[in-house]
Amino acid sequence: MKRSEKALGKQGAMEMSFGMIFSIILIIFFLSFAFFGIKTFLGIQDTAKTTKFLSDFKTDVEQVWKSPQASQEKEYTLPSKKEKVCFVDFSIPAKGTDGEIYGELKRAYYGKENMIFYPVVFEGVESVQIRYIDLSTITADANPFCIKNINGKVSLRLTKDFADALVTITR
Repeated sequence: MKRSEKALGKQGAMEMSFGMIFSIILIIFFLSFAFFGIKTFLGIQDTAKTTKFLSDFKTDVEQVWKSPQASQEKEYTLPSKKEKVCFVDFSIPAKGTDGEIYGELKRAYYGKENMIFYPVVFEGVESVQIRYIDLSTITADANPFCIKNINGKVSLRLTKDFADALVTITR
């Protein structure tokens, strides 16, 4: 009788052990799914911030372009992953302090883009064409002309004089 009780006790311990292992596997599965969901949600948030930046920036450039004369200091919100906003003219060689990233920015160039986010990571929007900007004047001293993202904020000045046909961007 003692042997069968021992055998039953061992079998019960084995079933309980399997149940605990199965529970642990389920917990790990649910936690990994939750972390994946959070990461995806944060990625969507970064894409939304970038899209809002582009929309607001394009609207402001067009507004300055339509006016006869303007000078506006603007501050935009951008995800911290995007360290710099760079205006690049790929028809001329690199020069200036940010010239070493010229090659990396060229990876996001497909023919018409003149504004590229650095670093180039290909998560969402990396480069766009901004109309109505005077790229030759912007990149006259530095190509690429980059503006740093400081704590999620990018500050720049949009200017246009009476004699100018296009908008100039400065720090």
